[in-house]
Amino acid sequence: MRQAFYNRLEEIAIRDKDLYILTANLGFKFFDRIRKNCPGQFFDIGVAEANMIGISAGLALSGKNVYCYSIIPFLTMRAYEQIRIDLAYHDLPVQLVGMGAGFTYGFEGITHFGIEDMALMRAMPGMHVVAPDTIEHAVQVAWLSYRYAHPLYIRLGRAGMRNRQDQANDFQIGKGLILREGKDVALIAIGNMVAPAWDAIEILNKRGIDACLINMHTLKPLDVDLIRQCAATHQAVFSIEEHSINGGLGSAVSEVLAENAYGGIFKRIGIPEVLDKGVMGTADFFWRHYGLTAEQIAERILILLKGRGM
Repeated sequence: MRQAFYNRLEEIAIRDKDLYILTANLGFKFFDRIRKNCPGQFFDIGVAEANMIGISAGLALSGKNVYCYSIIPFLTMRAYEQIRIDLAYHDLPVQLVGMGAGFTYGFEGITHFGIEDMALMRAMPGMHVVAPDTIEHAVQVAWLSYRYAHPLYIRLGRAGMRNRQDQANDFQIGKGLILREGKDVALIAIGNMVAPAWDAIEILNKRGIDACLINMHTLKPLDVDLIRQCAATHQAVFSIEEHSINGGLGSAVSEVLAENAYGGIFKRIGIPEVLDKGVMGTADFFWRHYGLTAEQIAERILILLKGRGM
């Protein structure tokens, strides 16, 4: 996903000498092609994320299109104040590209987990947030983010997430995608969780539950109208994210449902607030441990629906 994103960005940078790419001591071999083909447009700022944001603000104020890259916790936490003051406050069109959504870097431990980032970026006035789910959509975001008029946080996840249908051309920042219609319940997923949500729906269908699936790839600006539509037509709504259940997609959806007096069932499915200590493994291991596989998602939904008499 990351490679496809930057391949498209490289194509744009070759044509537009005002496009600059900054990194904070990461992606050495990964950026070799960009260094070669776009000399003078790539800068490694070193282990200095705050400085990277300050430099990007200066470039943006000079009329440049700027992309900043780092691993999610280093980008969103170490440089949070600079992002808030230098970029968001001034509404500068700098694109922040964070790699490692959720447990992508599982074996690296808590220092590399990206599980609070959407809450941080979503709460920041002026910041927009998008999380593509497939390689195809990552490529589309690379193009849509070019000359985007506001600061944008782009959350990239695991490589190899598959595209179940060709909807890359329908991708618009701020507009959720209805991947499947269904009359009983609605699943609203983001990023890495769209693929297991697809599989969970197949399980639910076999158990007699007709489920709708929405790819809510943009957390901010949120597609409020689509959530309202779900509330008006479905007895139950479930949010699914590889992120803390606090502050991310589940919180955003619940706010819309509460403000519109939704009377149906709603459940956030994601990473619990308190992580289990001493647990280490791959991203797949963490998915199983915290109940984020397709089978576990489907089972949680079925148990809840049964308990409510559905």
